[in-house]
Amino acid sequence: MAKCHISNTIRVLRFNHHEMTQQQLADLVGVTRQTIVAIENGKYSPSLELAFKISRVFNLGVEDIFSYTEEQEK
Repeated sequence: MAKCHISNTIRVLRFNHHEMTQQQLADLVGVTRQTIVAIENGKYSPSLELAFKISRVFNLGVEDIFSYTEEQEK
C-alpha cells in the first residue's frame, strides 16, 4: 500500500514575497493562520479550492507550489 505525501514551498514563497506573514497569507485566502502553519508543516493537505487560492496569491500554478509523492510502505 502506498503512503502519499504533499509537500509545498509556501514558506519560501512568503519570504520572497515581501516577507509576507502567515497571517497575511491566511487573510488573503480566507483561512486561519493555524491552517497556513499546518499546511507549511505538511500536517494538513489543503482542499483543491484553497490550493488554487494560494497559487493565485503568488501568481504561480498549483504544481509550482505543491508536489505529491507516493512512497511504498515496507
